[in-house]
Amino acid sequence: MIPRRLFSARSRAALEGMGRWTPWAPAVPGPGRLLPLHAAPRLLSVGCARRAKHQEPPGKKLLSEKKLKRHFVDHRRVLVRGGRGGDGASCFHSEPRKEFGGPDGGDGGDGGHVVLKVDQQVKSLSSVLSWYQGCDGEDGGRKNCFGRKGALLYVRVPVGTLVKEGSEVLADLSHPGDEYIAALGGAGGKGNRFFLANDNRAPVTCTPGQPGQERVLLLELKTVAHAGMVGFPNAGKSSLLRAISNARPAVASYPFTTLKPHVGVVHYEDHQQVAVADIPGIVRGAHRNRGLGLAFLRHIERCPFLLFVVDLSAPEPWVQLDDLKAELEKYEQGLAQRPHAVVANKVDLPPARARLPELRARLGQEPIALSAATGENLEELLQRLKELHDHHVAAELECGRRPLRW
Repeated sequence: MIPRRLFSARSRAALEGMGRWTPWAPAVPGPGRLLPLHAAPRLLSVGCARRAKHQEPPGKKLLSEKKLKRHFVDHRRVLVRGGRGGDGASCFHSEPRKEFGGPDGGDGGDGGHVVLKVDQQVKSLSSVLSWYQGCDGEDGGRKNCFGRKGALLYVRVPVGTLVKEGSEVLADLSHPGDEYIAALGGAGGKGNRFFLANDNRAPVTCTPGQPGQERVLLLELKTVAHAGMVGFPNAGKSSLLRAISNARPAVASYPFTTLKPHVGVVHYEDHQQVAVADIPGIVRGAHRNRGLGLAFLRHIERCPFLLFVVDLSAPEPWVQLDDLKAELEKYEQGLAQRPHAVVANKVDLPPARARLPELRARLGQEPIALSAATGENLEELLQRLKELHDHHVAAELECGRRPLRW
């Protein structure tokens, strides 16, 4: 029932018009006559469809760096348990006019394994659960029917996952498609047909299925990239990665803007790709777990060559390079001695260009002076990056190892 105050004169006229029938006649204007100004009424569905067609789709809201860090997990403790084997059956063949059919109990199926498999689409361990149970095998049946084996349970992990049990390293999954059996499934039980012998023609013995293997594993992610950018906070590493690749890490004018590693891919004309990792800022005493500390120093271990990024606008930028090498050497011996290039960022600032000759004299080598903000001299960095990558590939092939392909 419609309230009286909402029932207007216009609504009443519309309702009266709905009940009146008029014969259809084509509205063809005669000569010298104009069409009426009001348009014919349109269907509601057509109007909604046209309105939806011109409506802008809602844009995806970009997550902040802190929210991105919540989704980035680089270590996980996982309990894995293989599937239980199926039980064997104890039964005898039953058929008309066969008094002694004999045992025909089948064996149970084996339990399924839990397998860790590398997937390039997975970027962190956030999707890995804390507990996995393999599929159980089916029990054996009559007429010597064996039980079905349990299906394999695959757990997708990112490239660069290290599998540990206690302090022992079990596997290093550093290439796409690598697999590791984390927990074995239990063996299926034997049916009474298995125990048939000359001295025992009617065995009734059958064995149950075995439980699956149970282990507590520690998964640790170490970012896999060709080059790792190392520098103090607010040195311009994220801006530099945005300038040379399509990666979009957060950029701001305060330290510790980057809270998780970012990997950007640099594309060259010969279809060659070089992955560059932006490691969060390192402070003095990082080897003693100060600042972000050991949580991100381990991401540098897998980088075959490094890019030391120093802030040329800061006083005495050569001291930054010495402190960075000292921190890396204290964390892991020989880490600072890897092939590297020195990048002097923020050369577009007036005081920075004046410190460049002194930095060149103290280092004894030619640093790559550039500006990530204006794009000045980025070509020299890209050329040097390709040279370091070519030397790494040649050294890996000479040693008989497979180089990393991104």
